Amino acid sequence: MDLSILFVQIITGLAYGMLLFMIAAGLTIIFGLLSVVNLAHGALFMIGGYFTFTFINQHLNFWLALLISVILLAILGMLIERFLLNRMYGKELEQVLLTFGLIFIFTDLVKWIWGSSPKSISIPPLLDASLTIGVVTFPVYRLFVVVVGCAVALLLWYIESRTRIGAIVRAGVDDRHMLSSLGINFKLVFAGVFAFGAGMAGLSGGLGAPILGLYSGMDNDVLILSLVIVVIGGLKTWKGAFIGAILVGMVDTLGQVWFPSFSMVLIFALMVFILLIKPSGLFGKGVDA
Repeated sequence: MDLSILFVQIITGLAYGMLLFMIAAGLTIIFGLLSVVNLAHGALFMIGGYFTFTFINQHLNFWLALLISVILLAILGMLIERFLLNRMYGKELEQVLLTFGLIFIFTDLVKWIWGSSPKSISIPPLLDASLTIGVVTFPVYRLFVVVVGCAVALLLWYIESRTRIGAIVRAGVDDRHMLSSLGINFKLVFAGVFAFGAGMAGLSGGLGAPILGLYSGMDNDVLILSLVIVVIGGLKTWKGAFIGAILVGMVDTLGQVWFPSFSMVLIFALMVFILLIKPSGLFGKGVDA
């Protein structure tokens, strides 16, 4: 493999990692504050991609279609939290069954509305180009996705460390029962966090559609990888999701190039290796054995 091909694969791995980060960050924030493992998170990613596809077919430009999709996914997330999950806090089995059932509902709705044949979204004309530096050439859109992922990480850092909302969320992650004793409307906070996580999944789905395409079953693919990322990075921390997503994205992309039959095995081997060294994950707060 020459240098240019390797560099393109690295950029591809980083881009895929950033897409996974935006999903996993929402997943781990929801789990950190609400203690809910949202198994339907991958389905929200898929719906975000199909929404973007639909709005583009209605002659909206890519960016407006993406924005509307993110807003709709955030609203959908808030409705799920308010009318379904709100009744099941502290009931882990019921939460798992509910979100697992939502997977089938959303998957069947996608097949009913859009069919089961794969769909694709064209790369926005502004970014439909390749950048050449010396002998290295790589797609501008994938580089753009990397930049967006890093920008999201910076935004999360700013919100967490510099804003009152971030302080409330941090307090809720450490002791969510303390929120109500401080006079904070914890129900509104919970709904907002779930809406934010769903919006992140929608953003990732819309941005990822030009790279990954749209197909039945993509929700399960990204959900499995997202759960692996959360475990690798450590529960309840978006920083761990960021590092874990980069590692998984790189291992998956390069593994499919060099060891296509064992790429998924390599990902789980990475997870096992990290857990053997640090059982709580890279940034987990648990007590390591």
